[in-house]
Amino acid sequence: MFTEERRDKILDMLEINGRILAKDVAEEFGLSIDSIRRDLSIMEDQGLLKRTHGGAIPIGNSRTMPQPPSLRYGNGNTYQNAIAKTACTYIQKEQTVFIGGAAIHYVMLKYLPNDFDFTVVTNSVEVAYHLREMKNIQTYLIGGHVKSSGNMTDAIATELARQFTTDLCFAAAGGLSEKGLSTATPEVAVFHKTIFDNSRKIVSLIEHTKFGIDMFSRMYPLEKLDVVITDEETPQDEIDLIMARGMEVLIAK
Repeated sequence: MFTEERRDKILDMLEINGRILAKDVAEEFGLSIDSIRRDLSIMEDQGLLKRTHGGAIPIGNSRTMPQPPSLRYGNGNTYQNAIAKTACTYIQKEQTVFIGGAAIHYVMLKYLPNDFDFTVVTNSVEVAYHLREMKNIQTYLIGGHVKSSGNMTDAIATELARQFTTDLCFAAAGGLSEKGLSTATPEVAVFHKTIFDNSRKIVSLIEHTKFGIDMFSRMYPLEKLDVVITDEETPQDEIDLIMARGMEVLIAK
């Protein structure tokens, strides 16, 4: 098989699976892991993919849209569950907490504490609906135009968000780089900046696939985040970059 043909097949595997491991690709083609790593390095230089610890992920467009609700509100993958479980340990008795409508926020719901009282502020109909039967949680729903995702991020929602101060905010995003958090949609960025500005502590939940990514709209500077929780697939150089800027980074397992 010619080199270019092999690399085309690697891109096909990436498109189908959403993520590849160098050892699996090496086995597929009967080559050494070092050979596949060289392929991945060259393909990254060509802008075809993004390397991760042990493999590679696709490079998303700056305007990649969120998943449909049928996929967004599921059980979550291994990395999302590890991050979500760790995130919930930050919640303390009688705090007011912001939980948004990202996929990882929905995964958090099964790990929320049930042995003490606290308050949740959310802009997600799906999250609010789930919390309605949890007797230890008081829930406030930020209103506005309801999108197909069940989230509200328009000008009405942003204005209402200014009325709340939260002790703790769980920040999700489409990407995180040295420029900070970013997302695909300007109105989402404006809404969340308002939430973040009115939060005493910001804990950002970022899977390894989102590191080094700059999406269309800037959400929040890196220096204003207090903690970044990620998973064990995040490359060490990405972690070192964040920590060098004064952030605390936790690796969820």
